Amino acid sequence: MDTMDAYEQLPFCRTEMALKTLQFVKGIEDPAIFNHSLRTYLYGRTLGEQQGLRPDHDYDDELLFLGCVLHDAGLSSEGNGDQPFDIDGADLAARFLSGEGMSADRVEVVWDAVALHLHYEIAQRKRPEIALVTAGAGLDLGDEDPPVLPAGYADRVHTVLPRLHAAAVLYDTIVGQALDKPHKAPPFTMPGELVRQQTQEPWPTWKQLMSQPSGWNDYAGYEPTR
Repeated sequence: MDTMDAYEQLPFCRTEMALKTLQFVKGIEDPAIFNHSLRTYLYGRTLGEQQGLRPDHDYDDELLFLGCVLHDAGLSSEGNGDQPFDIDGADLAARFLSGEGMSADRVEVVWDAVALHLHYEIAQRKRPEIALVTAGAGLDLGDEDPPVLPAGYADRVHTVLPRLHAAAVLYDTIVGQALDKPHKAPPFTMPGELVRQQTQEPWPTWKQLMSQPSGWNDYAGYEPTR
């Protein structure tokens, strides 16, 4: 049976590369994160339509699908490396797609979409295949007012792709990775903030960071002018 048969009522991209990627991600991700990634595509595509963007006319629908499906791949065991999870995920996406024979220029678009999905202001200045990944992911996690979706659409999507406590699973996975490898959640990043909330440890101040032994002693003898 075609992997897409379970989703026949939803407008997914159905190219050979899309199907291979869907199977790959389904095999490595928690079901809650996998469903979130598919909803990201559906909502990103819908937001694009509301901007007058037509699939495979104003943007490459396959690239949007791949960026959405792979955007949280860094939260899988296979994607959990030694970088923040968004960069780990982008690197895993690039390795997988390159191994499947995708051209370097197309792989680069997906890498950017995954690596930038936590940086809304930057992603929104990029091409739709990148911008709509961030927008769709944000909408699925409540960053937008749900009425932007057509009436009843979210209910139809959730029937096929139940939430499975998506926000809670994402939080626990991000924090769990970072507690094992603290360098994956540096101060003032989104993963770092989630770890701070979990541990209640205060952030170091700017002055403390700049006054570490490895620093240049810029505060030594400094007198502010105001």
